[in-house]
Amino acid sequence: MLKPKAKELNSPDASVVAPTSTPRIIPRSDHTISRSHIAPNALRVLYRLRDAGFRAFLVGGCVRDLLIGLEPKDFDVATDALPEQVKRLFRNSRLVGRRFRLAHVFFGRDIVEVATFRAASAPSQGEEPLPDADPEDGEAPELDEPQLEPEFEPELPPTPTVSGPQAYPGAGAGSDAAAKRMFDETGRILRDNVYGTIDEDVWRRDFTANALYYNIADFSLWDYVGGAEDIAARKLKLIGDPETRYREDPVRMLRAARFEAKLGFEMDPATAEPIGRLRDLIGGVPPARLFDETLKLFLSGHGARSFEVLRRRGLLAGLLPTVDAYLKGRPGSVVEKLMLQGLKNTDARVVADKPVTPTFLFALLLYGPIAQIIEATPPERWHELSTILDACDKAAREAQTHVAIPKRFILGVREMFGLQPRLEHPRGRRALRGLEHPRFRAAYDLLLLRAEYGLASPEMARWWTRIQEVSGEERANMADALTGQAQSLDSPRRGGRRRRRRHRPPAPS
Repeated sequence: MLKPKAKELNSPDASVVAPTSTPRIIPRSDHTISRSHIAPNALRVLYRLRDAGFRAFLVGGCVRDLLIGLEPKDFDVATDALPEQVKRLFRNSRLVGRRFRLAHVFFGRDIVEVATFRAASAPSQGEEPLPDADPEDGEAPELDEPQLEPEFEPELPPTPTVSGPQAYPGAGAGSDAAAKRMFDETGRILRDNVYGTIDEDVWRRDFTANALYYNIADFSLWDYVGGAEDIAARKLKLIGDPETRYREDPVRMLRAARFEAKLGFEMDPATAEPIGRLRDLIGGVPPARLFDETLKLFLSGHGARSFEVLRRRGLLAGLLPTVDAYLKGRPGSVVEKLMLQGLKNTDARVVADKPVTPTFLFALLLYGPIAQIIEATPPERWHELSTILDACDKAAREAQTHVAIPKRFILGVREMFGLQPRLEHPRGRRALRGLEHPRFRAAYDLLLLRAEYGLASPEMARWWTRIQEVSGEERANMADALTGQAQSLDSPRRGGRRRRRRHRPPAPS
C-alpha cells in the first residue's frame, strides 16, 4: 500500500473517471511492492524486455493484489514491444488471440502473458477498447483431471449489421484504425486490434484498481486514474462513463460483481447504477465466454459471496435465468440453503488448496431447475432413473442457451444425480460397486448435502461415510447386513422378490 497519503486525482463524487494525460509516478520509497513478492518467471520476462531496450510493466490485478497484501495467481506484462518482437526475444513463447495479438511466454506449466500497449489515440467516452479476457484469476484444477483447461477458446458471435460511423468513431474512412476497431449496434466492441502507447493503453483497463503499472526500470508505480487511492479506500470504480463501458463489454458487470465479492471493495454508486438497466445485455455475450466467467465467479474461493452479489445486483437472471427464476419463486427454500452451503464447502476446498470440479458446481447451480422438472412429473415417477436423467438433460439445455457448459461436465452432472437412488437404496454387496464409480465421491458429497437439509436419509449418509472408513472385510459384512433390511430402507421395490431373468418361464404359446 502507499506509505504517505497522496493527493487524489479524481474527486470522490466524480461520476466519470478519466485518465490524465501524464501519470502520477509513485517512487519505490512510497509504495510497498517488493520484487521478492513477484514471481521469478515474471521478473525474467520484465528484465529481458528492459535489457532489449523496451518498456516493461507489470499491470492489472497482480499489481492491485500486491498492494493489498494478496498473493497474485498470475502476473501480466505490458510493453511497447510488438508481439513479433516479443516472440523473437523468447523462444519459449507463442502468439495467441484473435481480436488482439499477444504473447504467452511458457515456463513449464507457468505462463506469463505479454501484451503490447493498445489504442490508436486516447479515446473519448464510447471508444474505450475491450479487454480480450481477464487473465488474473487462474482456473481451479478439476477433481478428475490434473488441470482445468478452458473447453472453448472465446469466439466472437456472427458479426451483426454495423453502420459506418461505428467502425471506430473519430477515425477517417478507410483508415487502419477503422478496419481494426468495430462496434455493434448496442455499443459492444467486436474488433479491437490497434497498438498504441502506455498513455493510451490505460483505456483498455476497466477499473481504476486494475489500472496501475509497475515499472521494472525504476520500480515505480504509474497511476493515471487515481487507482492507488481507490485501492487504499477499497473502492471499485470504472474508468470512463459506466453505461458506455458496460455496453462495450457487458461482462464488465459480472467482473464488477466478482471483484466486489473477491476483494470486499465497495462499488462506487456511479459504477453500480447502470447495472440494473443493462443486465439483459449479458444475454448477447458469447456463451463460451460466460462459461469462463462463471468458473471465475464460483471456483476461485469466493463463490458463496459471488452468488450473493449476483442476486443482489440482479445479474444472476442474465447469467443463469432458470436458476434465478427458481429461487425467486421459492425464496428461502431448502434448495437455496443447500446451494449456498455447497458453495461454501467449495470455497473451503479452494482455500485449503484442494481440487474442485465444475461438475459439482453445476450440479449445485442446476439443482433447483432439475428438481422443478422432476416435480412436474407424476410423484410415482420421481425416483425413476429415466425421469432424473431426462430432467438433468432438460435443465442443462436451458442453461446452455446462456452458458456453454462443456459436455463432459454435463455428463458428470447426470452421473451424480443418477447415482442418488443407488446411494439412498443400496442393495447388498452390489452397493460396493458404487465405491468404484468415477463420480462416487462427487455423488456422495451431494448425498451428504441432501441429507443435511432433509432431502435424503441421514442414516444412509452415515452408512456411506462409515463404509469408506472400514476394512474390506468389514465392508462386506456391512453390505451383507443390508440384504435383509432392504424394505426398511424405504426401497421403491417394496414387497416381492427380485426376479431373475434367466429362470423366468417361457411365455405361453
